[in-house]
Amino acid sequence: MPRMHAAASQLLVIDLQTRLMPAIDRGDQVARNAATLITAARRLAVPLLFTEQNPRGLGPTLPELAPAPEDTIEKMTFDALACPALPARLAPARTVIVCGCEAHICVTQSVLGLRDAGYRVQVVADAVGSRAPENRTRALDRMARNGAGIVTTEMVLFEWLESAEHPAFHDLRRLIR
Repeated sequence: MPRMHAAASQLLVIDLQTRLMPAIDRGDQVARNAATLITAARRLAVPLLFTEQNPRGLGPTLPELAPAPEDTIEKMTFDALACPALPARLAPARTVIVCGCEAHICVTQSVLGLRDAGYRVQVVADAVGSRAPENRTRALDRMARNGAGIVTTEMVLFEWLESAEHPAFHDLRRLIR
């Protein structure tokens, strides 16, 4: 899969919700890495979308991630692409960078849906989680077997920056220190 460029990427944040995250294995780390990706996306003008699975049951997106209401899509389907509002907001020419929860349910089904629809997809392994570590591991394996790239937060960040001379380099480098 080719390198990720900020101008050719979009970030999809799946279901990082207040009532779900306390149950996620290493949920604090997942949320912290997602926050880094979100900050970088905003700084580098990478389009950003959030989904919320059944928000009446699972609550809103974590407040520290500060999603804009117009960037948030409520859904009941596990595959975010099956929610009619999402495909209309995705640019087919951009690589979809995916983070969120749960890796083996909504993330996997959304990634498979994106791949079936012809999107290039990169899943940020250290920014996805499940309640049980085994479910996360199997989900990452399955998504990779189905054509998704498996990357890390730092891989995304530095590929988006492309150079230590990028004007945002020093600000964004601080996010991972």
